[in-house]
Amino acid sequence: MNHRTRKLRALLTVLCLGLVVLAPRAGRAADITLTETGSTLLQPLFEIWVAEYGKNHPGVTITIGGTGSEAGIKQASSGAVEIGASDAYMSDAQVRATPDVMNIPLAIAAQTINYNLPDVKSQLRLDGPTIAGIYTGAVRYWDAPQIVAMNPGVSLPHQAIIPVHRAEGSGDTFMLTQFLSFSTPSWEDDKGYATTIAWPAVPGGLAATGNDGMVKTIQATPYSIGYVGVSFSDAIASAELGTAALKNNDGDFVLPTKEGIKAGAAALGPRTPTDERLTLAFAPGATSYPLVSYEYAVVSKHQKDSETAAALRRFLLWCIEPSEDKAAILDKVHFIPLPAHTWELSEAQIQMIR
Repeated sequence: MNHRTRKLRALLTVLCLGLVVLAPRAGRAADITLTETGSTLLQPLFEIWVAEYGKNHPGVTITIGGTGSEAGIKQASSGAVEIGASDAYMSDAQVRATPDVMNIPLAIAAQTINYNLPDVKSQLRLDGPTIAGIYTGAVRYWDAPQIVAMNPGVSLPHQAIIPVHRAEGSGDTFMLTQFLSFSTPSWEDDKGYATTIAWPAVPGGLAATGNDGMVKTIQATPYSIGYVGVSFSDAIASAELGTAALKNNDGDFVLPTKEGIKAGAAALGPRTPTDERLTLAFAPGATSYPLVSYEYAVVSKHQKDSETAAALRRFLLWCIEPSEDKAAILDKVHFIPLPAHTWELSEAQIQMIR
């Protein structure tokens, strides 16, 4: 081996060793942590998404937490987390205060009205004005004339109704109070809709934290009624709670089936503006379920570095990808995918993350 050959081999050895040392460093760009917090309605979906995404993206760690939509919006707006999960879109005042923060629908969900009536096996019918009356104390007993009129032939007990509401700022509260505002003028004039409202003091009324807390509280409290995100449908069934058929905008009583949710979303979805802040509640249509909503990722356009922004874009685009696999994931939590128009708007917003 001549001197020139030995030098060439030595140089190749150094280069190879350098590649071995540099390879892990090049891979470090993928070692990103994203933090999500907020909606407990969205939490079961994020649990599935994160587990599935992690199978093929080992360099990205995503932590999740159910703190309520109001907390999700606040923490994403302040930069404390990358993703604020919310069933509610930001108010005009919040958008003015944080103009770089976007409301990006990831899917469509619904809410159910559930009750604990131990001796009633029939499925009840309810409307917005009656539910509003229950939460204001104007409708106090299960055999009130309004409820009896909507449920002919059902033997209703003369028991006080115990309304249960969310204790924390919640997108579920936002959804319910939108429905009540749109269906009941007296509620709109007095309470309106928000993630947090001043709940009227009703004798026996209770507060619960999170959707899981709502299910457990209603289950533990005979003659109670409350509102629960549709992703907890399996827990509702296990707790043997009743689910009401709700009177929609056309005057028909509709259950929260996939078909009813799709109809409600289809009736209003085409109106979705570029910033995607739109209610889907109380939509027109004979088959439209009236408690439907977009499920949002509240995200700032400007992330702390380009690597985080790229990882966040990839994850959110993966979440909304129109495919049979993604639709099957949504089906597990009783959500439906975004229609084409909304998907295009969400994709455009996600691409703005930098």
